[in-house]
Amino acid sequence: MVDWLREAGAAITLTLHVQPGAKRSEVAGVHGDALKIRLAAPPINGRANAALLEFVAQRLDLARSAVELKSGQTSRRKVLLVAGAPADTARRLLGQ
Repeated sequence: MVDWLREAGAAITLTLHVQPGAKRSEVAGVHGDALKIRLAAPPINGRANAALLEFVAQRLDLARSAVELKSGQTSRRKVLLVAGAPADTARRLLGQ
């Protein structure tokens, strides 16, 4: 059982701990019950959120529109809803 990933019908939800302003964007392992992701984008004017959605979509080989920010707009802790990505694929591509 992976705490940061939950299946929700035809979609999955990802609980993430995001560190904006890093040297490069990467998956950095588990942080409590969340998957930690470092982002190169700064947390200014929503740039980090946009970069996060794009990063997750690329890692899962999905269209950007398949990834939606459900909560955590201004927080480091974010919940994403991802349509069209099987949970086993998400685990593998996001670092588990």
